Amino acid sequence: MKDLIRTNNPALISFVESLLKSADLAYFIADQAISAAEGSIGMFPKRILVADEQFAKARDLLIDAGLEDELQPPKS
Repeated sequence: MKDLIRTNNPALISFVESLLKSADLAYFIADQAISAAEGSIGMFPKRILVADEQFAKARDLLIDAGLEDELQPPKS
């Protein structure tokens, strides 16, 4: 799985989940447990991960939705 977005913004997480679900793209939200353990003070962002083979499609989907600035930089 590849790291698509890292954020503490619950509205952004919800919006991205909605986009990915509507496109039938598999995703996983990582670091939810650490966020709860730290008391939701926002120190540790949650990561939205997608399957390697769906990563390019997921990035394009979020770029089309105007979320390009929220994406993790591509790894070289």
